[in-house]
Amino acid sequence: MGDTTVTTLDGRQEAVLHPVADETGRTFLRRPRTPRRPRLWFEILLIAVSYWTYSLVRNAVPEQRAEALRNADWIWRLENQLGTAFEESVNHAVNSVTWLVVGMNYYYATLHFVVTLGVLVWLYRSHPGRYAATRTVLFATTGVALVGYYLYPLAPPRLMNGQDFIDTVVVHQTWGSMASGDLKNMSNQYAAMPSMHMGWSVWCGLTLFALATVPWVRVLALVYPAATLVVIVATANHFWLDAVGGVLCLAFGYGVALLWYGRRPSALPRRVPDAEQPAAAGPMPDAGQPVPAGPVSGAEQQAVAASIPVPKQG
Repeated sequence: MGDTTVTTLDGRQEAVLHPVADETGRTFLRRPRTPRRPRLWFEILLIAVSYWTYSLVRNAVPEQRAEALRNADWIWRLENQLGTAFEESVNHAVNSVTWLVVGMNYYYATLHFVVTLGVLVWLYRSHPGRYAATRTVLFATTGVALVGYYLYPLAPPRLMNGQDFIDTVVVHQTWGSMASGDLKNMSNQYAAMPSMHMGWSVWCGLTLFALATVPWVRVLALVYPAATLVVIVATANHFWLDAVGGVLCLAFGYGVALLWYGRRPSALPRRVPDAEQPAAAGPMPDAGQPVPAGPVSGAEQQAVAASIPVPKQG
């Protein structure tokens, strides 16, 4: 079945062997893994639907108050045994400086979304070839965090019983955490582990540090997750171990992208063609060039024969 008969000009036939291979399965897997330019309408829709689904699932997790408080007590005891239970001291120190703590409240409420969306927009415009892979890291990170919220309900430090943590949003009456004040009924109070404030900020930092070329932007890329860690602890919204959980979720996200694309997102090509273009037809062979192997029709034989110069007689 793999032999093709080719009729030559002198009437002889040759059997040319062509390997038969089924590339359907390989092509099916290669196409979604190939970097391509993202479509704006699709990305906006995907982000909107994904965040809506994330919020819906996160808030649908049963608010297991008793278990969440027990887990918080266990975390606090563990940190004391490790000698790293510094959250309460940081919380009180920052709360004594009004302008600082108010600024941190707004930082916690806004930059989590603003910076993350800003990095996504920058990737879309400046690194379209790397956008899908880097976005996949963020989505996989957030997805696995939902598993943590369900399996390990955890009360934030400000809701613990018998401790002296200060809910800085309530005390200073600022518009802050979705889990404080008048907004507390709109969000799951006991979804503190892992911290997506930390996971998303480290994603932003690593992405900018790997791809940005402006030195001060790369410096800010390192400062941003460090500042976020201070903020989530100082406002009593998270233990530092919640931040570790967020970083582990991010590591899972990078693992998913590495397995799917075969390379780190930053190692993918920066730009890709705007659209897939059909391959341009090559130039017709000149007279005297060999005819490509393959079936040759009678009309093609006549055309080739007409192009061969006839030697003069005599």
